[in-house]
Amino acid sequence: METSNKSGKGAGGRKGGSKKKPVTKSVKAGLQFPVGRLARYLKNGRYAKRVGIGAPIFLAAVLEYLAAEVLELAGNAARDNKKNRIIPRHIQLAVRNDDELGKLLGKVTIAHGGVIPNIHQVLLPKKQAEKATEKVKGSKKS
Repeated sequence: METSNKSGKGAGGRKGGSKKKPVTKSVKAGLQFPVGRLARYLKNGRYAKRVGIGAPIFLAAVLEYLAAEVLELAGNAARDNKKNRIIPRHIQLAVRNDDELGKLLGKVTIAHGGVIPNIHQVLLPKKQAEKATEKVKGSKKS
């Protein structure tokens, strides 16, 4: 009769067996943003009495998508300005030049972002204004 259990599963739980590494909710969902932390914020924020498991996952996915979108456009703006590092000016240019992000962040002020370069047509000299209108008319004909 065998008295010792060599499989690692005895009365004491996991004696001697290989311990399974814990898997985070973010890994299970395939996301980079912290699902568990967002779940905690939703619970502690008292937005509702109960918070389902799908809510923080969906919130993390949406936030990750928005962050990736802004970073991609800001990286393109930085590359256009021959820079390797994204600064607030690049984020401002990226957001304001994109229709949907511009609408989402319309009332947001980005510190040290500056303004979008724009000169009103009325302020331009007449010859340049005529050339600009000819270019516009020429592009509409074709």
